[in-house]
Amino acid sequence: MNIDLPLTLLGGLSPATFMKRHWQKKPLVIRQAIPGFSAPLERAELFDLAAQDDVQSRLVMQTPEAAAEPWRLRQGPFARKALPALKTPGWTLLVQSVDLYDARVRALRDQFRFVPDARLDDVMVSYASDGGGVGPHFDSYDVFLLQAHGRRRWRIGRQKNLVLQPNRPLKVLANFEPKQEFVLDPGDMLYLPPRYAHDGVALGECMTYSIGFRAPAAGELAQEVLARLAEQARDEVGDALYRDPGQAAQECAARLPDDLVRFARNSLGKALRDPCAVQRAVGEYLTEPKSQVWFEGAQVDFDPSQGVRLDRRTNMLYDEIHAFINGESYLARGRDAKLLRLLANERALGAAQVARLSADALDLVSDWQQAGWLHSDAGTD
Repeated sequence: MNIDLPLTLLGGLSPATFMKRHWQKKPLVIRQAIPGFSAPLERAELFDLAAQDDVQSRLVMQTPEAAAEPWRLRQGPFARKALPALKTPGWTLLVQSVDLYDARVRALRDQFRFVPDARLDDVMVSYASDGGGVGPHFDSYDVFLLQAHGRRRWRIGRQKNLVLQPNRPLKVLANFEPKQEFVLDPGDMLYLPPRYAHDGVALGECMTYSIGFRAPAAGELAQEVLARLAEQARDEVGDALYRDPGQAAQECAARLPDDLVRFARNSLGKALRDPCAVQRAVGEYLTEPKSQVWFEGAQVDFDPSQGVRLDRRTNMLYDEIHAFINGESYLARGRDAKLLRLLANERALGAAQVARLSADALDLVSDWQQAGWLHSDAGTD
C-alpha cells in the first residue's frame, strides 16, 4: 500500500497523514468514505450468522426509561424467531468477527491495512431497529464506524468522567456529555480514538460496520509472553540442580536462602538469553486464531505449480528472522524470508513466486495447505 497516496476512504487524507493527525488523537467524520456503498451482507444473512453456534452474537433491547432496568442483554446464538419483530423499536443485534465468515466483509477489512495487521481485530456488524443503540459508552480501542444501511445519529465527546451506571448489563456512562453530533448516511464513516465517549441511535432501520482494533493490556501481554517462554524454559535452561556446598547451619530454618533466590534469578536469565525469545513469543501470541476459528484441511495434495493464498481466517506476521502464522513461528532467511513476507503482506503468492521457494519452504507451505491455513488458486476461501 502506498501510504502517501490520498484515499477517499480517509476523506482525501493519505494513510500517513491520517495516522499522524488522527490515530489515537482525535475523531474524524468522513462523508462518503465509500461512495455509493452497499452493505455486502444482507439483513437475512446477518440473522443467519447470529443463529450459528460458533458465531458470537448479542441482542440488546431497550425498555422505557421508567422501567427498573432500561437495558436487557442476551447472548446468542439466536434463531430467527427469537429476535424481536422488525417493527419493534429499540433493539440491536451485534454480530462479532463477521470478517471470519464472509469473504466480502474480509475484503472490506483489508482496506484498513495501513494500520499494522497485529492491531487489526475484527469487523462487528450491528443491525438496529428504529431507536436502537447500546447507550452512551466508550471503547478501549480505536474504531471506524462505517454506516452500511439506513441512518444513525452519533453524539460524541471527549470527557474525563468515565463512571458507568451501576448494576447494568451494559457498560453505559452515568454522565454522558456530548460535544458534537452527526448523522451518518450509507458510505459515511466516523473514526474514534480509544476512550472517546459516543452514543449511536438508529434513525429507522440501520446497519453499521465497526472495524475494531486490538489493544492488549500490559498484564495480558506479559502473561501470554511468559507462558510461551515457560514452555521453552526447560530446553533453554537445562536440568542443572541447585547445589549449596557452602550452606551454613541455620538458626532460623524458615528463612528463604539468598543463594536459592539467586539461582532462580540466574535460571530466568538463561531462559531469556535468546535475544529473540520475547519477540518470538509476541509474534506467536498475536497470530493465535480466535477461539471460535477452526480450519478444514485440504482434500487434495499440494501442487507447487499453482499459486497460493491465505485463508481469510489465517493470521500471518513476520519480523527480521521469523514468519509467524496462526500461533506458530518459523525461522526464515534469504529468498524464502522475502517470499514469506510477501505472502504475509499480499496474502497470496503467484505460481512463479511459489516456484522460487526452497524445498524446505515448499514442505512448509504444503503443511499449511494440509492444515487449511492457505489454499491453492483452485481452492475456495
